Amino acid sequence: MNPRSSLSSDATGTQVLGACPHDCPDTCSMLTTVTNGVAIKVQGNPAHPHTDGALCTKVSRYTERTYHPDRLLHPLKRVGAKGAGQFERVSWGAALQDIAARLQAIASRGADAAQAILPYSYAGTMGLVQGESMSARFLHKLGASRLDRTICSSAGGEGLTRTLGGKVGMRVEFFAESRLILIWGSNSIASNLHFWRYAQIAKRNGAKLVCIDPRKSETADKCHEHIALLPGTDGALALALMHELIAHDWLDHGYLAHYTLGWGLLRERALQWAPERAAGVCGIAPEQIRALARDYGACVASGAPAAIRMNYGMQRVHGGGNAVRLIACLPALIGAWRHRAGGVLLSSSGAFPVQKAALQRPDLLAGKTPRTLNMSTLGDELLRPASAAFGPAIEALIVYNSNPAAIAPESVKVVRGLTRDDLFTVVLEHFQTDTADYADYVLPATTQLEHWDVHSSYGHTDALLNRPAIEPLGEAKPNTQIFRELAGHMGFTDACFADDDAALCRMAYGDAVDFAELLAKGFATLPTPEAPFAEGKFPTPSGKCEFFSARLAAQGLDGLPDHVANHEAFNTSTQYPLAMISPPARNFLNSTFANVPSLQEMEREPVLEMHATDAAARAIRSGDIVRVFNARGEYRCKAKVSSRARPGVVNGLGVWWRKLGLSGTNVNQLTSQKLTDLGGGPTFYDCLVQVVAD
Repeated sequence: MNPRSSLSSDATGTQVLGACPHDCPDTCSMLTTVTNGVAIKVQGNPAHPHTDGALCTKVSRYTERTYHPDRLLHPLKRVGAKGAGQFERVSWGAALQDIAARLQAIASRGADAAQAILPYSYAGTMGLVQGESMSARFLHKLGASRLDRTICSSAGGEGLTRTLGGKVGMRVEFFAESRLILIWGSNSIASNLHFWRYAQIAKRNGAKLVCIDPRKSETADKCHEHIALLPGTDGALALALMHELIAHDWLDHGYLAHYTLGWGLLRERALQWAPERAAGVCGIAPEQIRALARDYGACVASGAPAAIRMNYGMQRVHGGGNAVRLIACLPALIGAWRHRAGGVLLSSSGAFPVQKAALQRPDLLAGKTPRTLNMSTLGDELLRPASAAFGPAIEALIVYNSNPAAIAPESVKVVRGLTRDDLFTVVLEHFQTDTADYADYVLPATTQLEHWDVHSSYGHTDALLNRPAIEPLGEAKPNTQIFRELAGHMGFTDACFADDDAALCRMAYGDAVDFAELLAKGFATLPTPEAPFAEGKFPTPSGKCEFFSARLAAQGLDGLPDHVANHEAFNTSTQYPLAMISPPARNFLNSTFANVPSLQEMEREPVLEMHATDAAARAIRSGDIVRVFNARGEYRCKAKVSSRARPGVVNGLGVWWRKLGLSGTNVNQLTSQKLTDLGGGPTFYDCLVQVVAD
């Protein structure tokens, strides 16, 4: 395959087809313009219908990130104290030989000894090849501990799967035809830009847009209505909507009778949630609930399609899984699934026929059954001693596609663990991040402009291919090549470690996607039905929308969804009277773009948004340095008195690198390692704090 096969080539340069690798539902098709071997511009591919020629502000600056003067271009070995960020340049051969020797020394102690080695990775790239392919093969062969990758979406994914049967839903393009759109737990303008384009088409055609979010986001500004509920109360709101739909008979009885399971039980539970009860929990007016239910229920009589776009913000609380279950039930009550422009979408990733076994080769475990550790409790896992129940203490950590010192909850413990003198840490990275500062070796990885990859999406149903547009800078290598070479130093001779990236790209979908089409266009559309559940046919065991889940009941859990209160329930009389959420700053994506100068200039500095009432009670003004604290730690930043915050809730916009903060910390100094009700996910937005002027 010719990596620089292009759409066009002229005096201005060659355009190379690629795909955005970042953790966003849009998964855009990109064009990189290359002149004399240098990438001079990245833009959206106008031939890809979902991208439509437009990229977000972040990714449109991808050349700035790739050619950043601080880019890591050579392997580095630590020479100072952990956390000091002091390194010396070494050769690839010396680095890999020493890393292999250290890992072999751990693994050779006994049958389960390799479990003392833990990988830590997530969505620094969403690519199927540079994500978990050769790395998974290496770790399976080694017998290392396995990682439960929960940090973003596991609660919502589990809730959706237990209700609809998988990470499935309506097709995003049909939101353009909806007459009512509920944007629930999503700042779409910042984090789902191309969905917002479809919502705007619907709005121009007369649709009503409602934003449900504790923060008055940029998206809320552009919607007809904003419902500013308290964090973690989405399930209560969904139950109250059901109450009103039942009370006023705004129901599609035929759909309920034929295509749902457990309606009688759910009906009984919902009738316990009058708007007044839910309003007290949610911190909103009962009339807001009644009005929203009227709008949603009116679609039954009118036949107008109503659609819900959930995103993952609303499931990062104790009851996040149940909240997603409840919201996913709503379309069945009014028969919204009968329309291609009706239903719900949280994730479309279940539509992709990814050949995970071929890519990751779990057969290399050869009968070994390593323990699985939850990435959301990394701080505790790094500090846990060896025991019969836990197994060996973690002695080696291999980090790629992630920056856990900045993004993992309760970072006080994460950093304490990374500081351990007896922990051997290897980090594959583009920059010297907070996590890299604690590494024994830092290995320079390629960016998306420098390697092959294949992508799925969780916001649309197109598979995408990424071609390398430029040669790797310095001595940077793709993740795949680093693990391929490390396998060689470990003496792993299995033929699969010789598969090159082009072969892995072809392997990702097997025969389910036409690879020739990917090569020619950069994307291929999956054949999916327009109205997938118009006649039921959900991918659940019953084939129906499961209001009652026998699978959950068999686990000893409530088979019916319910409102589950926060671990740290909002109460103004407590020691920590303010709820804190930490949504991403508009121009950052997790911690990936926090060091890009032009984006830093837009965000300026870490801030805490506060409502005027909460600020006045503490004699705090915009621009004041404040101390945000709870029992887990404290975080200093500047206050911004803003109508974007509702009373009782502060918004700690993230995720800044810790080293860019006023005191070398960020908002995750305050978040906890408590987990969600389903899926073992993190509870970033289930967090109480106090704020005082510093």
